Amino acid sequence: MQHYIKRSTKKRSHKAGLPPGSLVHIGRQRAEEAKITVIDYDEAQIVSQSLDSIEACFPFKDKPTITWINIDGIHQTEIIEKIGGCYNLHPLVLEDIQNTEQRPKIERYTDYLYIVLKMLYFDEAANAVSTEQVSIIVGKNYVVSFQEGLEGDVFGHLRERLRNEKGLARKLGADYLAYSLIDAIVDSYFSILEKLGEKIELLEDKLVSNPTTTTLHDIHNLKREMIYLRKAVWPLREVVSIFGRSDSEIVQESTRIYLRDVYDHTIQVIDTVESYRDMVSGMLDIYLSSVSNRLNAVMKVLTIIATIFMPLTFIAGVYGMNFKYMPELEWHYGYFVIWGFMIGIAVWMLAFFRRKRWL
Repeated sequence: MQHYIKRSTKKRSHKAGLPPGSLVHIGRQRAEEAKITVIDYDEAQIVSQSLDSIEACFPFKDKPTITWINIDGIHQTEIIEKIGGCYNLHPLVLEDIQNTEQRPKIERYTDYLYIVLKMLYFDEAANAVSTEQVSIIVGKNYVVSFQEGLEGDVFGHLRERLRNEKGLARKLGADYLAYSLIDAIVDSYFSILEKLGEKIELLEDKLVSNPTTTTLHDIHNLKREMIYLRKAVWPLREVVSIFGRSDSEIVQESTRIYLRDVYDHTIQVIDTVESYRDMVSGMLDIYLSSVSNRLNAVMKVLTIIATIFMPLTFIAGVYGMNFKYMPELEWHYGYFVIWGFMIGIAVWMLAFFRRKRWL
């Protein structure tokens, strides 16, 4: 994540001094070439195809059917410019599409809505959450989505529903298609949260059984991950709320019911994220307490040992002095008496500590 921040900052510096609306890609290039797919449909028929050029999308603009154009890979500026010119997108919208550091938001323009979301993945190899920005343009009869270019997305089930003639998505408009995209992204958050919940449980087991410096490192990583996740999820509540309450003609009344449902899901996701954040913060306190308790146990043992040896050291020190007149030094059994006396003291002190339950 730190490497990503450094690269993004370097890219952002390239925009210094440029006028608003200048197209500069900010973020990682996640695909060599942009992939363009189009799904054009109505209740009676559907056409799904991959296109070799962005110009092939232009004829779909004036069709009465619903058109979903998906662009994987936003680093090619000429593609963003051409699609923006075809659909009369504001230059600031095009600029935001190429900036992958946007926070989730929704903006209303004259004849379309612009929505930014974060699509989350769980990287099994790295055992961490990764993110991809999704920008969505919602018009009266079209939806244009922009992804960074990672292999795969969470819209597979939606594509299957569109190909199914009995699906509700084929009967409703572009606003319902936009809702379906948002709903697919929000639903994918639950699987991510399940993975994080498993990580937290495993970490708690390690914390209780044998906390180490590696455990502390894992806690800090998980804490940063939860902060990063919160930034991606928390603004989504406002996005869905504004989308559902928008007075734009693009959003039909029949779709607002479904948007209220996805709003409830968003609240559940946010509540779960907040609960996990509290749990991770508590784990850090538990780790510090556990380490402190272990240290106290060690110090307790060392203190008992030192306490037992204090009188023994005193006796050994007294009879180790080089004074000429020490009557005990001439006793025939003096050595054995002193040893017995010292062992007796040690046994008595151990018995005393055990009776006090200090051992």
